[in-house]
Amino acid sequence: MRDAVIVEAVRTPIGKGKPGGALAGVHPVDLLAHTLRTLVGRSGVDPALVDDVIGGCVDQVGEQAMNTTRYAWLSAGFPESVPATTIDRQCGSSQQAVHFAAQGVISGAYDLVVACGIESMSRVPMWSNVPPGADPFGPGLAARYPEGLVPQGISAELVAAKWSIGREEMDVFAASSHRRAARAHADGLFDAELAPVATDAGTVTADECVRPGTTPEILAGLRPAYADPAYAERFPQIDWSVTAGNASPINDGASAVLIASGETAARLGLRPKARLHSFAVTGSDPLTMLTGIIPATEKVLRRAGLRLDDIDLFEVNEAFACVVLAWLRETGADPAKVNVNGGAIALGHPLGASGTRLMTTLVNAMHQRGARYALQTMCEAGGLANATVLEAVTA
Repeated sequence: MRDAVIVEAVRTPIGKGKPGGALAGVHPVDLLAHTLRTLVGRSGVDPALVDDVIGGCVDQVGEQAMNTTRYAWLSAGFPESVPATTIDRQCGSSQQAVHFAAQGVISGAYDLVVACGIESMSRVPMWSNVPPGADPFGPGLAARYPEGLVPQGISAELVAAKWSIGREEMDVFAASSHRRAARAHADGLFDAELAPVATDAGTVTADECVRPGTTPEILAGLRPAYADPAYAERFPQIDWSVTAGNASPINDGASAVLIASGETAARLGLRPKARLHSFAVTGSDPLTMLTGIIPATEKVLRRAGLRLDDIDLFEVNEAFACVVLAWLRETGADPAKVNVNGGAIALGHPLGASGTRLMTTLVNAMHQRGARYALQTMCEAGGLANATVLEAVTA
């Protein structure tokens, strides 16, 4: 059977997703175009050889409407003959793009394909694709869940309550994420993956949200982000511990990976960074919605024929600290192997770009640490999760 390998991976620095953020002045099409241009340029491949470009984006409206991935490819100056599409599996959109791309390579439908992602939350705010008064769920779903579904912040509080994860534990985890990310920047561990972005205010070279001086004591001073009397009455078990400090921020960013068959990589003289070993996607309770990473991890390990102890590195998206902490409780994974260069709490979470951002960071960390196997998983709105196992490629 054919294999699928990652031969190049890049990401932009991640900016604050608000007016005045480092990347707020860059149109999302141009931000993704810059990433694609850097990806192809670093690989040295002829862009005309790319069979397809699959991009993830969550809020596909306004400046991110009209198949952003296609227009980013054209904006990059690449051949019109190469097709592109944009998909939405919420926060896991670009990780799903990787799955689709790799599965296409394994099946023989593709030889060389790009998986990528974009989100400019400063220019296209979250929920921009749901106009005021619109119902994106419909009467059938309302009938199935008569008490109503809840926002992600409330889901995070429910996760914290179910696993008895307290405020202090979440704040300690969040501070550790900043500490690891700051150290990775200082040690140059992100240098190989970053594609600096030129803006009118100067060139952006580093992730904007990393706060090296963050401590649990500082985070302890923040107020709960989602406290609500109605939800407090409905869910008396919640103690309101989730804050802006122990959750991921709102961000702008883009990322991309180039995937080829092993034969194509050899023919083009491309050196694989990792082999895409196994894939899984799961559904879970849409009320708590953030816990799908637990069954997704079990599922992908079963498909891979591996045990948890076989995995050398993990990337578990830090949408909220309690999500990763609940995953750690259930899986028993070694925390020292998880998000070793910091996670989304520090680096940022530009929704549609996060899947390939995590994968870009992960393949580089595998090389830096001599890891054989790595696992990436991400919770997604609606009760979904993707999981991917990567394997080092030996010469």
